[in-house]
Amino acid sequence: MRSPLFHSVLLVCVWLGGSVVRGEHEHHQGEGSQADIAESHSHQEHHGRITVLPMGPDAPTLDFVVTRDPDHGWNLHLITMNFRFAPENVGGEFVPGEGHAHLYVDGEQVARIYGSWFHIDKLRHGLVDVTVTLNGNDHSQLSVGDALLSVTKQVQCE
Repeated sequence: MRSPLFHSVLLVCVWLGGSVVRGEHEHHQGEGSQADIAESHSHQEHHGRITVLPMGPDAPTLDFVVTRDPDHGWNLHLITMNFRFAPENVGGEFVPGEGHAHLYVDGEQVARIYGSWFHIDKLRHGLVDVTVTLNGNDHSQLSVGDALLSVTKQVQCE
């Protein structure tokens, strides 16, 4: 079942240019088996470390919305809770609930993200996998329990 947020994003994408964020292939933290998480994790280039945070009401969360920019490219809106973007501390010591994000397009890391909005200049035509991970200051990928803070969505680019 698709959420009301999916339907809102779908309408915005259609309105802005006929492109659609396909919800049937989304992967959010907490979904999928350990094998799915390990497979997804192995397809992404990163620094290879995972920092496991405790589950609970103070645990960070991650989601994102991709919309076509009216001028060109795509706008990525990261939606987090219990997480602070701290570009001033990149490469420093791990601090729980603080860090940055990594952006992957079709499994290849293309950028670090230091805030809740990011502009993607262009995506290739066709169905594209966009993945965002939350990472600590030390670049380790964050996990809550055994669920990586990683979301992948497929975007149809025309």
